[in-house]
Amino acid sequence: MVHIVFDLEATCWKEDRYTERMEIIEIGAARLDPVTFDVISTFDTFVRPLNETKLSDFCRELTNIRQEDVDTAPLFPQAFGAFLDWIGEGEVVLCSWGAYDMKQLRMDLKRHGMMEPPQMRKHINLKQLFADRFKRKPCGMKRALDSLKIPLEGVHHRGMDDALNISKLAKILLLFPRPA
Repeated sequence: MVHIVFDLEATCWKEDRYTERMEIIEIGAARLDPVTFDVISTFDTFVRPLNETKLSDFCRELTNIRQEDVDTAPLFPQAFGAFLDWIGEGEVVLCSWGAYDMKQLRMDLKRHGMMEPPQMRKHINLKQLFADRFKRKPCGMKRALDSLKIPLEGVHHRGMDDALNISKLAKILLLFPRPA
């Protein structure tokens, strides 16, 4: 079974807006070796938003994604198609830090009139698994890394960098059996 750790970045604003307006602007993912749970390949793409085409100042500052990155990116159907091609066929488990990423994928699929693919059937919420394993309240990825003295690498709130950092946590959570 293949585990894919993925992280999404989406349009966002400092002021509250309906979450239904959020659109994926980056997909970052890491494929884990089925035995060692080491990262064996990666996928990263920007995604051009359909409705809110101009990134807010807040979004650009939070994610370090530039307007020109999304202006020249494929729209969601093409970007998601490339992601599915990279995942490939066979049994797969998607893993993300929390429930947000799966929810956002489903919203964007619906927005573009696309069916949910079989690769989305199985999902592990690593945030909840971490909380259960270490008997603590769910926390952000950075706090989880800090609690295990694992350095955060790259830029926080970038899809690929976050996927690689989450992969470090996934390896611990998936490779080692739960204590009795």
